[in-house]
Amino acid sequence: MESLHARLFPGLSINIQRSNGLIHSANISTVNLEKSCVSVEWTEGGTTKGKEIDIDDVAAINPELVQLLPLRPKDSLPLQENVTIPKQKRKSVNSKIPAPKEGLRSRSTRISTVSEVRIPAQENEMEVELPVSTNSRKPFPIPSHPRPSCSTVTELPLLMISEEAEEQAHSTRSTSSANPGNSVRRKSCIVKEMEKMKNKREEKRAQNSEIRIKRAQEYDNSFPNWEFARMIKEFRVTMDCNPLTVSDPIEEHRICVCVRKRPLNKQELAKKEIDVISVPSKCLLLVHEPKLKVDLTKYLENQAFCFDFAFDETASNEVVYRFTARPLVQTIFEGGKATCFAYGQTGSGKTHTMGGDLSGKSQNASKGIYAMASRDVFLLKNQPRYRSLNLEVYVTFFEIYNGKVFDLLNKKAKLRVLEDSKQQVQVVGLQEYLVTCADDVIKMINIGSACRTSGQTFANSNSSRSHACFQILLRAKGRLHGKFSLVDLAGNERGADTSSADRQTRMEGAEINKSLLALKECIRALGQNKAHTPFRESKLTQVLRDSFIGENSRTCMIAMISPGISSCEYTLNTLRYADRVKELSPHSGPSGEQAVQMETEEMDASSHGTSLTGNEEEELSSQMSSFNEAMTQIRELEERAMEELREIIQQGPSWLELSEMTDQPDYDLETFVNKAESALTQQAKQAKHFSALQEVIKALRLAMQLEEQASKQINSKKRHQ
Repeated sequence: MESLHARLFPGLSINIQRSNGLIHSANISTVNLEKSCVSVEWTEGGTTKGKEIDIDDVAAINPELVQLLPLRPKDSLPLQENVTIPKQKRKSVNSKIPAPKEGLRSRSTRISTVSEVRIPAQENEMEVELPVSTNSRKPFPIPSHPRPSCSTVTELPLLMISEEAEEQAHSTRSTSSANPGNSVRRKSCIVKEMEKMKNKREEKRAQNSEIRIKRAQEYDNSFPNWEFARMIKEFRVTMDCNPLTVSDPIEEHRICVCVRKRPLNKQELAKKEIDVISVPSKCLLLVHEPKLKVDLTKYLENQAFCFDFAFDETASNEVVYRFTARPLVQTIFEGGKATCFAYGQTGSGKTHTMGGDLSGKSQNASKGIYAMASRDVFLLKNQPRYRSLNLEVYVTFFEIYNGKVFDLLNKKAKLRVLEDSKQQVQVVGLQEYLVTCADDVIKMINIGSACRTSGQTFANSNSSRSHACFQILLRAKGRLHGKFSLVDLAGNERGADTSSADRQTRMEGAEINKSLLALKECIRALGQNKAHTPFRESKLTQVLRDSFIGENSRTCMIAMISPGISSCEYTLNTLRYADRVKELSPHSGPSGEQAVQMETEEMDASSHGTSLTGNEEEELSSQMSSFNEAMTQIRELEERAMEELREIIQQGPSWLELSEMTDQPDYDLETFVNKAESALTQQAKQAKHFSALQEVIKALRLAMQLEEQASKQINSKKRHQ
């Protein structure tokens, strides 16, 4: 190594290796024999850079230095150890990269291969090319005579250089074969840490890949939402489940609000939908709402709802009846009024729960709440404590469609809802049928269900589009003793599924939402013991007025929900509606006319598939207000037109035809107005006798135009969202 020390001097050009493995040329700036290192500098990108290198590393990369004959420095002074050679006079440029500390010197395992050595002469630029051996680190012996100066390098005999090089190459090959480890450079701590980090990253990637493969094997990744299904399954593992059982106690509530989850149906299973509803306990329900972050990362938002009872998909109609309608049966024997509602979106299982098992259009009424309540009524009627009352059981079955009432047990006859002199609501013409056993009741249920108004929706090809009300009445010597109303409400989302619907469908959806809102307000008023109950807001609440008044009145609502991921939004709307019904505190939220107006706008927006958000709220609210106002005018003018028709029905067959047309549940209002205008034109000579009807029809036409315009504006707004 002494020979190598003697050959290193400032200004000498050598090869160096960067930390990234790159080998390039650099000039020695300083030689420090105490630390056995040299400082080198080079120019890169117009900038002078530098670093400190171990002399051992210099020897590994520049084996030609130890193969050359000893050279004499320019000043002919002998080199000694532990002496720092001063720099040659040159332009001083500060390096922008500081030399590393002694303990952090980079030691690469890569060894360069040099095929030739170029020794430039300072005066005549002559070069001497020598073949050298690679991987050589054994130094040449230092001769006793002084080293020649660099200016005399070109005068050395080539034969002498060749012989010395061959001897050194032979010695190097022997040493390398004996100690192969000497040719491998040591690695620095930084390089080792970087390699460790790289290895850890690769191991982590491999583990994640294995986990993804394993998860993909557990779940059929052909399912469109299998990742959400995995997250829901992992969440359910952490839950403590204590579902409702038949042995659980039945608590009596003046207002009972519960929720029932149905299983996935055939259509949902065919679409490979996942179940996003969990029922961990008898009163708790969770909705695992799928969400996407801004970076499209999928996650779940688990929303909890608490009710009086929560039924999972395994609960039968008998279990649901035990905790909902059955406690209300005894109320009517004690002279009270009871009401049980089934509420929810289309296809959520309302008709199945209330009317019985459905198979296509046929229905097994014996397994529905209607029939179960009837059987319990006859059981209690025959008990000794009630036998002395000599009670008779009557049933009625009617539907409310588009704000009109029809008798389902009397060929769907149209009925009128009026108030008598005692301000009691009377359904004029409603037939009551005496029944003596539960089998008679089941026959009546089958007759009424067969002619109920239905329509096709996205969720159900045979969806009930009306509110069906089955009533059990107890009479003692003709006097009403108690009444039990069981109501299968219409689905609440038809308007949202028909953004370009015709007027009939729009009016149908608006009337459904209006009646549902009024029903909620009546139930809340009942629970809060308010002085005023807004039963006049809809035909539904008007007909059921006597069920909402009196101290001995009880109500139960069953919120029906669908578990599929495609119904998640509708399910949340149903649960929020039921949750608001359960809010009995007068300070729990907005109340009065302001609350009614606000919630009316929300429900109407939902019926058009539109949400009130951001700066668009004010504009949409104005459009919705115009739509509601026009719809209200249409309903009022339609009733007035029918009243006028009854007055002039004897004037000709054209008026009789119009009157019979309005008796149909789903008659077309546009056709009715056109025929009325045509009949009035033909009776121009007797216009003074029909002036009232003419004014009503004219106002009705204007209201229909306003409704059409408002609906188009709302739909246009929706399409641009």
